[in-house]
Amino acid sequence: MAQMKIEDIRAMSPDQQDDAILNLKKERFNLRFQRATGQLENTSRLREARRDIARIKTVAAPTRAKKK
Repeated sequence: MAQMKIEDIRAMSPDQQDDAILNLKKERFNLRFQRATGQLENTSRLREARRDIARIKTVAAPTRAKKK
């Protein structure tokens, strides 16, 4: 999975953003285990997943703040 674009994230509904964050967190968890067991080939994917999570949260924050 390539890094997510801001336009794609903005086009998502809040529920889709939550699902994307959940999926990325699961992927990150699995990648950490692969790294610990020496099975991880693409080590940069850990960094990309972490940054994608942050990117989604950053784009979603103003929208969620307006709803409160």
